[in-house]
Amino acid sequence: MTNIRPLKIAGIGYCVPKTVITNDDLKKLYDTSDEWIYTRTGIKERRVVSGNETAIDIGLTAAKNAIEKSGFKPDDIDCIIGAASAPPQLYPTLACTLQDKLGIGGNVPAFDLTAACTGLIYALQVARGFIGLGIYKTILIVASDNNSKITDWTDRGTSILFGDGAGAMVVTESEDGVDDILTLNISADGSIGQLIQTNFPSQCCPLVEQAQEVGNGKIIMNGKEVYKFAVTTVPKYVEDCIEKADMKAEDIDYLIPHQANQRIIEAIQKRLNYSDDKVISNIKYYGNTSAASIPIALVEGVEQGKIKLGSTAILCGFGAGMTWGAAVVRLRKGIC
Repeated sequence: MTNIRPLKIAGIGYCVPKTVITNDDLKKLYDTSDEWIYTRTGIKERRVVSGNETAIDIGLTAAKNAIEKSGFKPDDIDCIIGAASAPPQLYPTLACTLQDKLGIGGNVPAFDLTAACTGLIYALQVARGFIGLGIYKTILIVASDNNSKITDWTDRGTSILFGDGAGAMVVTESEDGVDDILTLNISADGSIGQLIQTNFPSQCCPLVEQAQEVGNGKIIMNGKEVYKFAVTTVPKYVEDCIEKADMKAEDIDYLIPHQANQRIIEAIQKRLNYSDDKVISNIKYYGNTSAASIPIALVEGVEQGKIKLGSTAILCGFGAGMTWGAAVVRLRKGIC
């Protein structure tokens, strides 16, 4: 039987753009109000890239921050996984571009995976397998998206939700034998994938029949159905994940959920019967930053004193696909 090697979370970092778009700013685009947006989403403002700034720029800063916190050097990284649902280009991938900008050797594999807002947890599961089997020892995960560039800014229902941001994590083989992943589970249901879509513009060969429907590259979302899915699926899944870790909800110090909607966060909180001090939420200031939202909330929570390291947390997310996942993790001192 293969001896599975334990994983250590060595460093976490994040970056958000400087440009802030408030709810009042959005009144310039369509009929809305700060109260209307806030009561439905819990969002007051979001950060967006501007000019030539992209997910690569903020992803690079997040990666550098995570590597610095980990105590490793870029040359120590032997695999890079990008988690991006709205990268500035399909290829070269986010991971390959960051490999170059970080000065990491060309013999290191780098690739992206797409699980939308669940991307970080999916990437963590892949990294866990690589490290557990001894294929790679130290892996950099970067979740970075510029959703503002694929948002339909005439659509009030979706454009109020999204912001841009990046989060990164360095994971490595645990030398002390302690596994920082107590349990991790991911899942998907493609039969409801139409709830959130982004269909790229395309054109068939001019010598053949042309497609009747052509995408515009913008986010299309059935908000009501996504909300129903999230509040019925995610809380139970989180509960099951805790149970698989042979723990009870009260054994977990913090809930750090994907920042999609404050009402969804509150539904998970209610299911676990958690007090406000155990639930980390910063959606008010960043909106939905896709797969980056969990590491952004985690690091900022530490910076603000809301999270004490040397603790346990449950990370959970859901997104287009539809995908979802949860992990119970140890948060060691010094990781961010």
